[in-house]
Amino acid sequence: MSRLQLALNVNDLDEAITFYTRLFGTEPAKIRPGYANFAVTEPPLKLVLIENPGQGGSVNHLGVEVEDVEVVDSEQARLAEHGLATVDERGTTCCYAKQDKFWVEGSPNGERWEIYTVLADSATFSESTTEGETCCGTEVAENATAAGCC
Repeated sequence: MSRLQLALNVNDLDEAITFYTRLFGTEPAKIRPGYANFAVTEPPLKLVLIENPGQGGSVNHLGVEVEDVEVVDSEQARLAEHGLATVDERGTTCCYAKQDKFWVEGSPNGERWEIYTVLADSATFSESTTEGETCCGTEVAENATAAGCC
């Protein structure tokens, strides 16, 4: 099963969780400091909420969650055949999950899409919070929390 991922910046995580729980009729699948995600069955959607005060209402990033690494690999090969540039991130930790993924770049409006699979849950938000490194394609500021990352 594949499903679209929509990662939104929100001003107040608790308020957003309440709203989206009511909207989609389901509780969050994961809640961590500054972060929550919903695995919505209908419509098939992975909704990610990232507490990022002052940026609420904007899209953080877009993605497609797929079943396994084989699908990640086949999608990357398919997109390469169409001349789309991709950037690998294998065995990375982001959004409280260990993931294999890649990013598709070069869209007409500059947005990047991630194609990913979750390998395991993680107790940490990301592998590194070193200034200038990235998580979910977004630069991480020194001592960053969930703001700015998926």
